[in-house]
Amino acid sequence: MIDLHTHTFFSDGVLIASELVYRAKYKGYSAIALTDHIDFSNMESVLTKITKTAKILTDNYEILVFPGAELTYIPPKLIASAAKEVRKLGAKIVVVHGETTAETVPPETNLYAAQADIDVLAHPGHLSVKEAEFALKNDIKIEITTRAGHNATNKEVASVALQVGAKLVLNTDTHVPENLLNKETIVKTLSLSGLPENYYEIMQRNAKEVINKRS
Repeated sequence: MIDLHTHTFFSDGVLIASELVYRAKYKGYSAIALTDHIDFSNMESVLTKITKTAKILTDNYEILVFPGAELTYIPPKLIASAAKEVRKLGAKIVVVHGETTAETVPPETNLYAAQADIDVLAHPGHLSVKEAEFALKNDIKIEITTRAGHNATNKEVASVALQVGAKLVLNTDTHVPENLLNKETIVKTLSLSGLPENYYEIMQRNAKEVINKRS
């Protein structure tokens, strides 16, 4: 299993990176991205720690661990520049906190994110065709999430993405150990998203494209 969207206690997760990664390995993960919430105020301090830790854990736990960032509540017009900054600081996987209906996210976040150098548009809420088309054009994967609240629009997101041919990935947005993937959660999430159970294989191939590109 590959999960491109998780959080440690460097933002609002409850686990240190070592415990999160080992718990993921124990559940059968082959790769995980540590994507704590980041804006211009904390990107240097968080990524300095995450990049160092990711290498140590990859070398010792036999699981691919990618340092990353979830750009969160960034003023939309600054998302592209923020993405460039976190790349320079060592982020391999860059996720943008999309316009979930569960929170008040700045309008046009999805639109600007889908035109930036990022890897995943997370929980995008009411995804538009135009946003999905930009994501497809810029090789950005669109997230179907297992996260409660954010998952309310999964079916709508899947429908719009598939309409234009944009690629989907399944992520957990893990904050606590119980959020990590298991077969039951995968099957349930796909069903509620209007996707067949075997679609997870396609989503994993899409996730592999991301990690191959950023390795």
